[in-house]
Amino acid sequence: MGLVVTDLSKKYGNKTVVDHISFEMNKPGVYALLGTNGAGKTTSIRMILDMLDKDSGTVTWNDKPLSFENCNIGYLAEERGLYQKYPLMDQIMYFGELRGVPKAELEKKIKYWSNRLKLDEYLYPQPTTDSKGRIIKNAKPKSPDQLSKGNQQKIQFLIAMLSDPELLVLDEPFSGLDPVNTDILKDVVREQIEAGKYIIMSSHQMAVVEEFCTDITILSRSKAIVKGNLNEIKKSYGRVKLALKCERDVSSYINDLGIEILSEKEYEYSLKVTGDAQANELLKNLINAGIGIIKFELAELSLHEIFVKEVGADEEQK
Repeated sequence: MGLVVTDLSKKYGNKTVVDHISFEMNKPGVYALLGTNGAGKTTSIRMILDMLDKDSGTVTWNDKPLSFENCNIGYLAEERGLYQKYPLMDQIMYFGELRGVPKAELEKKIKYWSNRLKLDEYLYPQPTTDSKGRIIKNAKPKSPDQLSKGNQQKIQFLIAMLSDPELLVLDEPFSGLDPVNTDILKDVVREQIEAGKYIIMSSHQMAVVEEFCTDITILSRSKAIVKGNLNEIKKSYGRVKLALKCERDVSSYINDLGIEILSEKEYEYSLKVTGDAQANELLKNLINAGIGIIKFELAELSLHEIFVKEVGADEEQK
């Protein structure tokens, strides 16, 4: 049950852009497709949604071929698709009607999401009034070319949510958003997770993805180079990041154990250790020397660090 992607491939001439990609989501949550520009993320998404022909592979939803007919899908594309000179509300109503949302329900949903995403000033512009509240000038409908890139992004996210999708596909959803609007969208994604939705997310913002995703595929040069449960992947690298802060310089103790210093500032160190044993040996030596320890934190690699490590290694093999 759920979403199963098997053996997706795509070529343009002699160039392979997606090379036998497979993954599955058998429970609600967020699956992340990660990779550098040109790695094959967007092409994979378009094939999953049957917007692009596959050279090979299948995509099923609850054991049936995935389509907009047998699955309620919401899609936020990487390339924004609003008509720049046409009124926003007309476009939103049109896309909602295409998804089969009844007009009365559609109007309520637009109002809800407009308020939720802080878009009322664009979708429900107010007339100009005088000091007595009399209308001087009626408000004209807003069009996309009057909005910032970030607000156009929110409009398209609103459109994706109109049908209350069970499968939500977000291609670079946080692109162009400032920190305030990023937080608004992140809150909505959390709500969708809690509501039991299936979400595929592609993004370059590793820290944001790491907040949500349970499983990932990292693509490099059209192939999956890392795939699986994020917690298990991080565990496989071990705890090799050590953040250390002391009351005085302890670089000699660090060097004695052959520990790599990644950065250093006023007795605060970012270190790379081989694992728990080496970190514990450093801790023991510092305690025995009577050195005051303010911070000693051993951690796993972040998703960003795993991405850089694996994609960088793959690039070196070119």
